[in-house]
Amino acid sequence: MNVEMDIIRRSNVKVWGSGSRTLLFAHGFGCDQNMWRFVTPAFENHFRIVTFDYVGCGKSDLTAYHPDRYANLNGYVQDVLEICRTLDLKNVIFVGHSVSSMIGLLASIKEPDRFERLILIGPSPCYINEPPDYVGGFERKDIEELLETMERNYIGWANFLAPVVMNRPDSPHLAEELTESFCSTDPYIAGRFARATFLSDNRRDLPFSRKPTLVMQCSEDLIAPLTVGDYLHRNLPNSRLVVLRATGHCPHLSAPDETIQVMTEYLGTPSLN
Repeated sequence: MNVEMDIIRRSNVKVWGSGSRTLLFAHGFGCDQNMWRFVTPAFENHFRIVTFDYVGCGKSDLTAYHPDRYANLNGYVQDVLEICRTLDLKNVIFVGHSVSSMIGLLASIKEPDRFERLILIGPSPCYINEPPDYVGGFERKDIEELLETMERNYIGWANFLAPVVMNRPDSPHLAEELTESFCSTDPYIAGRFARATFLSDNRRDLPFSRKPTLVMQCSEDLIAPLTVGDYLHRNLPNSRLVVLRATGHCPHLSAPDETIQVMTEYLGTPSLN
């Protein structure tokens, strides 16, 4: 098998749609590309759509997982760039959820010619508070306890955290789906990804981003509170901040219509309704 096909298989890459511009969708921690299923159909007549699973997630090739490579976000950045090289993608519109927001931002800094702009949904450059100037939403001890709980009782952790992350008590099936997604990931790999995510600090990288960026922040989000969206908007050159009516951390699942509307207005595409 050649290198190109190996990367396609490794990351379970899917390509469809039409149009000269490409939307590359990157899922968040504990998820896979299926999480985009309510959003991508709205764009497939105007864009080429690319989705994938990070190594260790979804239907990726688990044998390709190496702990050293994925000890921090750089391994996931390499996943994105290798997919871009394999498909010869340039001027991509990168759509990243949660931790993928910073993964995409880092990728665009490393190889800027491959990216046109960034759409960041629920992004955070640092999850840990650093008073008095930065409120990330968590104290360090909170993160350490979360990671320790994952190691002790992964299933219990998933069942507790998913409803909190989704924050849609009126739609329990969404929390159930997120719980199932968490539980379908190998606990060891999930734990490593969680450490790479929640202990990351990319605040110093923000000024190096030169791509037009849309920051989409939910109105009530435990994982990425409004203070984080404000911080990103202040420190990301050429950025636009939109605060959604949606609550929780996964508006592409819980409020896809609003997510599509904001993306459509930003991209300047015709009405997709």
